[in-house]
Amino acid sequence: MLQIGPYKLSNPVALAPMAGVTDLPLRQLCARLGAGLVVSEMVNANPRLRDTAKTRLRTRHDAEIEPRSVQIAGNDPLQMAAAARYNVALGAQIIDINMGCPAKKVCRKAAGSALLADEALVQAILEAVVAAVAVPVTLKIRTGSTPVARNGVSIARIAEDAGIAALAVHGRTRACAFRGDAEYDTIAAIVAATDFPVLANGDIDSAEKAEAVMRYTGAAGVMIGRAAQGRPWLCGQIATRLATGFTPPEPDIGQQLATLHAHISALHVFYGEFMGPRIARKHVGWFLQQHPGLVECRQAFNSLTDSCAQLRMIEQLNMRDSAKDLAA
Repeated sequence: MLQIGPYKLSNPVALAPMAGVTDLPLRQLCARLGAGLVVSEMVNANPRLRDTAKTRLRTRHDAEIEPRSVQIAGNDPLQMAAAARYNVALGAQIIDINMGCPAKKVCRKAAGSALLADEALVQAILEAVVAAVAVPVTLKIRTGSTPVARNGVSIARIAEDAGIAALAVHGRTRACAFRGDAEYDTIAAIVAATDFPVLANGDIDSAEKAEAVMRYTGAAGVMIGRAAQGRPWLCGQIATRLATGFTPPEPDIGQQLATLHAHISALHVFYGEFMGPRIARKHVGWFLQQHPGLVECRQAFNSLTDSCAQLRMIEQLNMRDSAKDLAA
């Protein structure tokens, strides 16, 4: 059983924080389908951005699985501490610190994975945030700045000493972005060098891969990112595999389309009639990519701007005579 502070998770499978992806509707969906922990999209620590529409949506936690984990990002220890307190006041029960994002717009501000190159600043931020709140603080990192500067073990030791409750490690460096294959040797070394829970992240796209990565690294759990896009049931499949040794089959195409319909409807409600259909396009696109027989529908779906038209199209896909053959 994976425990973070006082919280015993139902299983050791977490949905990774992904900006522009893990909004409240997706977190609710993945939690219902079996994720043991879901983490919010990155919330900027800059106080001037707190009242923006984007931040208000990212800090909504109504009807969300507990513990509610909120990720914050920034490079100033005092701002990060203040952001932690602010988000706890809004309902966060775990504060997660982003030191793993490789996006240029984040790293240009010396935040995200760019922080890994400055261990003194990492220590200052972690200590400030841990001291600022009474809830557990977790951290997400990469293995280092570059393949020749993999300081993940050093960062992990700093994190443990600072009082971080759990660590998620993506098996690439900042310089690698998402290119090449994730490596798990550094994650295994971090597990061996520390005593707090470590979650392995990177290229885990099946229940069998999750089991193999946990066995290889000794990690306490796994964190699933891009592989859950279009497959919100994946975390639940992994959780069942880890608990029983059995991998549940993928939902049949009818079940998948019903899940998609409910998710897209929730996005329409959450974002409203203008933004909802636009946000829905990428989620439907990820789903369609999983099914060669449905990929042709993507352009037609992307042309729809009306929420009712989008839902009707998903219903029509579900009624296609050949739908039952498209899951293969």
